[in-house]
Amino acid sequence: MDPGRTETDLPGQNCDSGVAFGWVAPHLSRMSKEDAIKTEGVVQDVLPGTMFRVALPNGAVVLAHISGKMRKHFIRIVPGDKVEVELSPYDLSKARIIFREQ
Repeated sequence: MDPGRTETDLPGQNCDSGVAFGWVAPHLSRMSKEDAIKTEGVVQDVLPGTMFRVALPNGAVVLAHISGKMRKHFIRIVPGDKVEVELSPYDLSKARIIFREQ
């Protein structure tokens, strides 16, 4: 028997991370919006379907789409605009444009 374990403990019962038997509770596995990486960039190209190619300060170029509020208020974005983007933590080549600087 493992040290620190009693006979009544079930496997995975005293797990601090919430993972038991390889299963993760849905409320523990969700990422919040705060986990997105915010940065600034410059719009290089306008693509069909409200998609844009945005150059970041580190030299990377990402594919970005407009956030819902910007789309709702008909905010226009043209090449050369400085924009604030949120990078997806899952795929660092995709982003969402959340603000266009004046």
